Amino acid sequence: MSVLPFPSFLDDVKEKGLKKAVFEVVDESVERLTAGLNIQDLREAIRGESPSRRPNPRLRPHADGFWLHMRPSYYNSDVTGLYPTFRLGWLSTYFVFFETITGIFLMVWYTPSPQVAYADMLNILGNVPLGQLTRDLHRLGAEAMVLIVSLHMMRTLFTGSYKKPRQFTWFTGVLLLALTGFLSFTGYLLPWDQLALWAVTIGASMIEATPPEIVGTNLNLLIRGGPEIGANGLLRFYLVHVLALPALLFVFTGVHYYKVILHGHSLPPSRENVGEDTAKRVPLDKRVYYIPDILTSEVMWVAVTTLILIVLCVWFYDAPLENHADPQITPLGTTAPWYFLWIQGALKLGDKVFWGIIFPGIVVGGLAVLPYLDVTRSRRFADRRVMISFGLALISLSSFFSYMGLSKFAVSTSADSEILHELIFPPAHNHIGKLLPIPFDELKPGFYTTRQFEYGADGVTQAVDEFNQMIETPFTADTTIAVNTDEKEMAAELTAAGLATSNITIRAIPGDAPELYKVMEEFNQLLEENNVELNDPWGIVVITNDQANLKRVDIIISWNEVQTEGGKPVLDENGNPILVLNDLGEPIRRFNGTHVYIHENSAYFNN
Repeated sequence: MSVLPFPSFLDDVKEKGLKKAVFEVVDESVERLTAGLNIQDLREAIRGESPSRRPNPRLRPHADGFWLHMRPSYYNSDVTGLYPTFRLGWLSTYFVFFETITGIFLMVWYTPSPQVAYADMLNILGNVPLGQLTRDLHRLGAEAMVLIVSLHMMRTLFTGSYKKPRQFTWFTGVLLLALTGFLSFTGYLLPWDQLALWAVTIGASMIEATPPEIVGTNLNLLIRGGPEIGANGLLRFYLVHVLALPALLFVFTGVHYYKVILHGHSLPPSRENVGEDTAKRVPLDKRVYYIPDILTSEVMWVAVTTLILIVLCVWFYDAPLENHADPQITPLGTTAPWYFLWIQGALKLGDKVFWGIIFPGIVVGGLAVLPYLDVTRSRRFADRRVMISFGLALISLSSFFSYMGLSKFAVSTSADSEILHELIFPPAHNHIGKLLPIPFDELKPGFYTTRQFEYGADGVTQAVDEFNQMIETPFTADTTIAVNTDEKEMAAELTAAGLATSNITIRAIPGDAPELYKVMEEFNQLLEENNVELNDPWGIVVITNDQANLKRVDIIISWNEVQTEGGKPVLDENGNPILVLNDLGEPIRRFNGTHVYIHENSAYFNN
């Protein structure tokens, strides 16, 4: 007899033996954990056998369990194949949890401050175990989530699954699509690199167009936290990204899932009579039970999707991380994230208020109320030519506007700026400026010119003569010079001391600097390729010792100004550009320049 007021485990061991007593304890624990399935039930489900107990214990977890109460006990066999859902709804839900889990890991090592955010990113990539893989998975998952949710919405549109009684289900889906886009957009800023800062700056600037002006101005300040995105803006984006938007996303995901289960998964259009909704009435011969068939299928989709993401991140994909964010330097070709390119493309059509605010509002609002506008009863493709055409037009216009949003479309950048950017732009998307990877010991102080490739050794002297004509004080091999970037105004300052700390040697490119020679050749080739817009161009590279381990490299381009129309050079009857002349009838010589500092330990590499 037990000394306790209730039977104990030791009493069971004494009465039934150790093996049986332990098995019963484990079996009871499993049944409580699964809300009704014991070990035998799980074994039968995994093996695909029919349940041996009655009533069917596989239905109890849907009524009594925590995890499965949002899933139906059985499905119509017509919706369990790849068509009509393509598993897009399930994958959308999967990415919600996938992004949450990977995001929590990244939060542990991240501080939302401009002073340390970028350093934290480098720490995650270099010092945190599996940190780079986790960040790559999070970034790739965010991109995939936007794509999958968009495809899920389009699938619902084409199959007419938004029709009565699922109008509100569609409406919550549109909200989830918007939340997904904004969630990815707010996370775009957190790495605090140039790509993040300027892509978000472009996106946030659209809000400023909200009428009236006082509303747009204050909304812009509210989002940025100041005239420019800084500490306040980064903190606000972080809090919205990790708190506000995920909370809304989980709430509306629950509402969306509840409505889907309430009305049932809509059948393929051809399997329903016109005007009937038989999704909830599943005949016995059509029932496919969630346990084990659907559950094992979903586990398979999770495993395969996760494997694909890991394979892509290990061998093919690296989340971009450019150089540290700098509000003072605007990189060329900056665009909004790809899922907002359609808005950026629309902005190129005209008025910022209409195309940046009203037009996107019409598109999103129109999608939200679509089920209340399309009240036709039939879901069959043959009866829905207008709506299918609308869906195809929506895809076509989105693609076209996104193409228009690219930096190369309807954006005119002068050839000299493009060349300078190509030579010294900072690391971006696994591509860096041509000058940066030159070995430090090959950056020998001196004055080098592309005229050398046109006229040989005489080209150096010719370049010096031409250059001296543009400045008030000609220089020689012993002149100390400094170079800035203010077009013609910089010419008068070339002889000013302060930036250069050593004498400049005017000479040909040294033979023991092959990488420098190669870059100068490429510099000359770029100039030749643009010799219509840049008439008679030549370039200069000036290298000076700024400090013991630091060199300053100035790049200058000189050319004859030509007449332009619509951003393109005007040509004469012979196909030659028409030059702009001064009062004396002489070609106006223009030049542009910039500079970069290269440290001995900078370690830039060509890919």
